Amino acid sequence: MTKTTRRDFIKFGGMSLATLPLTIKSESSVKNTQRKPMAIYQPLKLGLASYTFQEFSLEDALSMTKRLGLERIAFRSIHLPLESTKEQIKAVAEKVKVAGFELYGCGVVYMKNEREVHQAFEYAQAAGMQIIIGVPDHELLDLVNKRVQEFDIKLAIHNHGPADKLYPTPESVYAKIADLDPRLGLCLDVGHTQRAGVDPSGAAKKYSDRLLDVHIKDVTASTAKGIPIEIGRGVVDIPKFLRTLLKLNYSGTVALEYEKDEKDPLPGAAESIGYVRGVLAAT
Repeated sequence: MTKTTRRDFIKFGGMSLATLPLTIKSESSVKNTQRKPMAIYQPLKLGLASYTFQEFSLEDALSMTKRLGLERIAFRSIHLPLESTKEQIKAVAEKVKVAGFELYGCGVVYMKNEREVHQAFEYAQAAGMQIIIGVPDHELLDLVNKRVQEFDIKLAIHNHGPADKLYPTPESVYAKIADLDPRLGLCLDVGHTQRAGVDPSGAAKKYSDRLLDVHIKDVTASTAKGIPIEIGRGVVDIPKFLRTLLKLNYSGTVALEYEKDEKDPLPGAAESIGYVRGVLAAT
């Protein structure tokens, strides 16, 4: 049997960097290009964690996300500050909707005290978000559980790898929330899971009953020294991971969180999402 190569996956994804326009468009350009791109069959819901474009304005982040062919987005506070008023949050959420996106969530949101827990849920409610990707301190989990029930908004705890003292692995998250409301679950960060020496596919399968969100990325090593790299160039078995999600009938978002090349992330983000699409097309 001929092995499908990384180049084949990118070819399947139809994301040739040679034809991808890489000039960042202005806010007015976003407003004037509301025609939806050609529909791309996606057996999984692909999206973007806006941290990918952390160095850019909201308008530019939306423009680049659109050019990746992604319509689902979760905002980091830099693109919609947590401290915004309800009126400001609603106005930005409507702007995002008009631009053709689904603002499905926010994160990563850190919660160090009760005020920050309340703030996160009120923020998500005002924006009409379905989920918060968060990192609440352990002693706040009972309060978070109550807010999940009160607001009917999911909260997915994000694991951050071997250096993180709160939630280094998916297992460390699951151990804290297994007996709590099922709307309180896990955002599996593929790269940080791999850096912790844990197979992301095995973790997704083992904790599938609480898998609410995925941050997909690749890294250079299965140790704490691993650093971000374009998807398909690192050590994560992305095809295996995506096949696992399909077998699990995973219904949440698979959000690209590209953390390399902060000042010029679009080429690498395009290559990465193209690889993911290629794998899915070949599966």
